[in-house]
Parts: sequence; C-alpha cells; structure tokens
Amino acid sequence: MARPDTHRNPASDEVDLATLVTSLIKDLRFGAVEIIVHEGRVVQVERKEKYRFDKPR
Repeated sequence: MARPDTHRNPASDEVDLATLVTSLIKDLRFGAVEIIVHEGRVVQVERKEKYRFDKPR
C-alpha cells in the first residue's frame, strides 16, 4: 500500500485545490461540486452534472 507524501507543501495543495474546483464549476450549468473532507483534509472532489430538457407543450 502506498504511503501518503508527508512532505508536501500545504499552500501548494490549497492552490491546486482552488484551481481544480474553479475548473470544475467554470462550465457547469446545472449540477453540484462536492468536496469530501476526512480528518480535516480534502480527500475527494466530485462533480455531478445534470442535463435538463424542455418538456414538449
């Protein structure tokens, strides 16, 4: 099992996370971006996108 890198720069991680979240919501019209935190650390980011269609009249 791989060990987590304990020598990473937290400030760099925050910038990477901000860039990731920004890119995920940039072209999102309907949906959600969910950030999963475990023990005070972001461990997962999910993007859920919905496509909506007009009802025929």
